[in-house]
Amino acid sequence: MKKNIKYLVKEIIPITIGILIALFINNWNEHQKDKKYLNKILTSINEELAETSSSIAKSKLRHQTLIDTLDANLLDDKIPLLQIVSLGGGISMPSIKTNSWKAISGSKIELLDYDFVSSLANIEEGKEILKSQAENAMNFILTNAEETSKYKKMVLKIMIMDMIDNVTDIEKEIEKIDKQKSL
Repeated sequence: MKKNIKYLVKEIIPITIGILIALFINNWNEHQKDKKYLNKILTSINEELAETSSSIAKSKLRHQTLIDTLDANLLDDKIPLLQIVSLGGGISMPSIKTNSWKAISGSKIELLDYDFVSSLANIEEGKEILKSQAENAMNFILTNAEETSKYKKMVLKIMIMDMIDNVTDIEKEIEKIDKQKSL
């Protein structure tokens, strides 16, 4: 009986050690794959955020020009809303890129820090809100294209200012991410 137990122990220990080594190697390999994937995704996210920041800056300038044009023509009851929008350069929607974020959020989100994920989610939410705001502003302009009243011009101005506030919030989230990278 003792010989059988010694025999089993001699057989089981090498097999157990072999399995443990195989598991260790497999875990290490998975970790390396996750690390490479994360580096690629983070590089892509950083590029998208840089492009988004540039697009937001241009959009804010155009929106500020539109607000200035609305202010300049606020009391002129001869110039219709559509003409003012045309003079002011129109409404522009910044290109807010979130493709890489969507890629990782659907697969390996657990690899990212919570604050990073939260900021990216806030950017995505801001993008959806901005899309809705732009649609509402365009519908308002089209519905009131020939309006010349101060009231309609003020309403459009408020709508544009809300859009600027929203993209400013998106910019703040991008800045948070940039600060996290430097820590």
